[in-house]
Amino acid sequence: MYGVLAALQVIICVVLVFLVLLHSGKDTGLSGAFGIGGAGSGPFGGGSLVERNLNRWTIGFAIAFGVNTIILLKAPWN
Repeated sequence: MYGVLAALQVIICVVLVFLVLLHSGKDTGLSGAFGIGGAGSGPFGGGSLVERNLNRWTIGFAIAFGVNTIILLKAPWN
Protein backbone atom coordinates (compact mmCIF):
# COMPACT_ATOMS: atom_id res chain seq x y z
CA MET A 1 0.00 0.00 0.00
CA TYR A 2 2.86 2.35 0.82
CA GLY A 3 4.35 1.87 -2.65
CA VAL A 4 1.06 2.76 -4.33
CA LEU A 5 0.63 5.89 -2.24
CA ALA A 6 4.25 6.92 -2.78
CA ALA A 7 3.91 6.51 -6.55
CA LEU A 8 0.65 8.47 -6.45
CA GLN A 9 2.44 11.22 -4.51
CA VAL A 10 5.09 11.53 -7.22
CA ILE A 11 2.43 11.71 -9.95
CA ILE A 12 0.45 14.34 -8.02
CA CYS A 13 3.65 16.37 -7.50
CA VAL A 14 4.52 16.39 -11.19
CA VAL A 15 0.99 17.33 -12.24
CA LEU A 16 0.79 20.04 -9.58
CA VAL A 17 4.07 21.61 -10.70
CA PHE A 18 2.85 21.56 -14.30
CA LEU A 19 -0.47 23.17 -13.33
CA VAL A 20 1.24 25.91 -11.31
CA LEU A 21 3.55 26.68 -14.23
CA LEU A 22 0.55 27.01 -16.53
CA HIS A 23 -0.88 29.88 -14.51
CA SER A 24 -0.40 33.27 -16.06
CA GLY A 25 1.47 35.68 -13.88
CA LYS A 26 3.21 38.97 -14.35
CA ASP A 27 5.37 37.56 -17.15
CA THR A 28 2.67 35.20 -18.50
CA GLY A 29 4.61 32.06 -17.49
CA LEU A 30 4.24 28.92 -19.53
CA SER A 31 0.56 29.59 -20.17
CA GLY A 32 1.51 31.87 -23.05
CA ALA A 33 3.09 28.93 -24.83
CA PHE A 34 -0.23 27.10 -24.75
CA GLY A 35 -2.40 30.10 -25.60
CA ILE A 36 -4.09 30.28 -22.21
CA GLY A 37 -2.77 33.63 -21.00
CA GLY A 38 -2.26 36.96 -22.62
CA ALA A 39 -4.59 39.76 -23.64
CA GLY A 40 -7.04 37.94 -25.83
CA SER A 41 -4.42 36.12 -27.86
CA GLY A 42 -4.53 32.47 -28.78
CA PRO A 43 -7.30 30.06 -29.64
CA PHE A 44 -9.06 30.45 -26.27
CA GLY A 45 -9.71 34.19 -26.55
CA GLY A 46 -9.45 35.92 -23.19
CA GLY A 47 -9.12 32.61 -21.40
CA SER A 48 -11.44 33.39 -18.49
CA LEU A 49 -13.14 29.98 -18.56
CA VAL A 50 -9.84 28.19 -19.12
CA GLU A 51 -8.18 30.11 -16.28
CA ARG A 52 -11.10 29.34 -13.97
CA ASN A 53 -10.88 25.62 -14.77
CA LEU A 54 -7.11 25.74 -14.36
CA ASN A 55 -7.61 27.23 -10.89
CA ARG A 56 -10.05 24.46 -9.98
CA TRP A 57 -7.68 21.72 -11.17
CA THR A 58 -4.76 23.30 -9.30
CA ILE A 59 -6.75 23.54 -6.07
CA GLY A 60 -7.96 19.96 -6.45
CA PHE A 61 -4.46 18.60 -6.95
CA ALA A 62 -3.14 20.72 -4.06
CA ILE A 63 -5.78 19.23 -1.78
CA ALA A 64 -4.98 15.73 -3.05
CA PHE A 65 -1.29 16.39 -2.38
CA GLY A 66 -2.00 17.48 1.19
CA VAL A 67 -4.32 14.58 1.94
CA ASN A 68 -1.92 12.04 0.46
CA THR A 69 0.96 13.54 2.46
CA ILE A 70 -1.01 13.25 5.70
CA ILE A 71 -1.98 9.66 4.88
CA LEU A 72 1.65 8.78 4.18
CA LEU A 73 2.76 10.38 7.45
CA LYS A 74 0.04 8.91 9.67
CA ALA A 75 -0.06 5.42 8.19
CA PRO A 76 0.63 2.46 10.49
CA TRP A 77 3.58 1.22 8.39
CA ASN A 78 5.84 4.05 9.63
